[in-house]
Amino acid sequence: MKPARALLLAAALLLPATASALTSDRNQPIQIEADQGSLDQGNRSTEFSGNVVIQQGTMYIRAAKVRVVKAADGAQTMTASGSPVHFGQQLDRQGTVKGLAARVEYQSATGIVKLSGGAKLERGGDRASGDTITYNTRTEVYTVLGGSRSNANKGRVSITIQPQQK
Repeated sequence: MKPARALLLAAALLLPATASALTSDRNQPIQIEADQGSLDQGNRSTEFSGNVVIQQGTMYIRAAKVRVVKAADGAQTMTASGSPVHFGQQLDRQGTVKGLAARVEYQSATGIVKLSGGAKLERGGDRASGDTITYNTRTEVYTVLGGSRSNANKGRVSITIQPQQK
């Protein structure tokens, strides 16, 4: 298999096919741009670095570095790092979800996205921020942790919930 094709295939494995994400995204081609890419077949890992942009339909990830590891059972773990990592996606229901953090980890088997290091998440007008945010892409439920008391928010989380429109 050609290295470029293998990189594309490996990157395709990291993109979520979630119930709450725009359903048509799963059927869209995956576009990947980066300054560099490498594939380690022995370790079942692929790495992209330098202005990494991954897009499939409305879903996007922008990071300085992305690493994908495929387990023997086929499940993938994607870890993106940067200053910060950005991600977002249109939802089947109305609106979009957007997030940013120093590090974003995605587990394909569970649909869980973990944002850590100055994590922020926004869905519609609702916002959450803390040291770590764990977001379930299938149920749209998120948990926010404050982290160390020495950080700017003194270990506390911040959540803003907009009133429901009538």
